[in-house]
Amino acid sequence: MKTLKSIFLSAIVVFAFASCSSDDDGNPADPAPDGSAKLFATSNTNGNITRYDIDDTENSENVNASTFLTLSLDAEGIFYDAERDEVTQASRSLFQLNTYADISTATPGATLEAVFSSSADLQSPRDLAVNGNFYVVSDNANANGRFFVYTRSSSGFTLRNVITVDFEVWGITFVGNDLYAVVDNTSDIAVFNSFLSNSTTTTLEASKRITIEGIVRTHGIAYDGGTMILTDIGAATGIGADTDGAIHVIANFQSKFNAVANGGTMAVAGNQIRIEGSNTFLGNPVAAEFDAHSNTIFIAERANSGGRVLAFTNFEAGGNVSPSMNVMLSGASSLYFHRE
Repeated sequence: MKTLKSIFLSAIVVFAFASCSSDDDGNPADPAPDGSAKLFATSNTNGNITRYDIDDTENSENVNASTFLTLSLDAEGIFYDAERDEVTQASRSLFQLNTYADISTATPGATLEAVFSSSADLQSPRDLAVNGNFYVVSDNANANGRFFVYTRSSSGFTLRNVITVDFEVWGITFVGNDLYAVVDNTSDIAVFNSFLSNSTTTTLEASKRITIEGIVRTHGIAYDGGTMILTDIGAATGIGADTDGAIHVIANFQSKFNAVANGGTMAVAGNQIRIEGSNTFLGNPVAAEFDAHSNTIFIAERANSGGRVLAFTNFEAGGNVSPSMNVMLSGASSLYFHRE
């Protein structure tokens, strides 16, 4: 399998970041002290893991990109455990979670060996959300989406239970103990309150589901500092599919979400910022991360030129915003951001 993988050549890109950040209410705050950060990305086309090492300076950030090979041929869903220096990703070809150790000191271009792997339970993993020692994988193998809930211990992963829902799933994220989930093929999002309290294999109805006005079909979801990011892939295929994507930014998200009745619609006006247009390079933005510290949105763009990793900073006015970071990554499928 190693012969199927091409060795990645490290690249350095420089991009400007905004000088402000956001506090927990999504409002401008004083810039935080400089620090380092890591952005991890997966790929549908080869299963490799790419790490972008980001060093803050006063006005810009230098990004050093390194790619590591895995035995997976397709991956989607990733998490970095800073305390253990481990990366876990969901393999769409091996149908399992794989954990790789010592990622900060791994040699770029080397093949990583998994220190832990789950049982091969998955069929079509799309995202991974972690809360403590619980690892939740969204799987969209059929119209009844499923959440596979694993527990992580010193000896590896154990499948605790599988929760089936009445809609197709994609992106997921925890806000406290509540799990927010994208309702695939719609413009809806759903929440499962106290999600992990459901410890048996069962069918579960969402605590609440609402429509996000302006979105055609949502995929990516990310939350930090009181702000929710949702992506709109527009048309999945066909003419214009690689240029019709968008991002929705919802500050003070929880209060706005709570104000919408179950089954209702969150209007764009007064609630959301939409980023779209030819300058954005957004076609099928399938995954997102948000860093409130630097007020930066990171996007895994799957369709435009075969795959890109994008970052947006000066987006507060919305519209046709150019990315501050634009790096080619074939098959870009999911992201995880960690600030030291």
